[in-house]
Amino acid sequence: MAKRPERADGDSLYEAILSLRDVRECRNFFEDLCTMAELSAMEQRFEVAKLLYRGMIYNEILERTGASSATISRVNRSLRYGAGGYKAVLERDGSK
Repeated sequence: MAKRPERADGDSLYEAILSLRDVRECRNFFEDLCTMAELSAMEQRFEVAKLLYRGMIYNEILERTGASSATISRVNRSLRYGAGGYKAVLERDGSK
């Protein structure tokens, strides 16, 4: 999967996220940073990733989440060939 070009200030957002102390602070930060549609899309993609990681098939995921087949496919591609971000979180979370 293609990597984003690095920028000098590229880590400042991620460092800010890592500085958040709890779910409430994280939720507040993301509500300020993103539109409700962006948050909803990210939440849906993460739910799709959890279900794919657990071995659920596309049709079941579509019914359960309402995600499009394109979204499910994109998330699946990231799980298989991406940077490993989903896997790191899902393995730590015990989502299997």
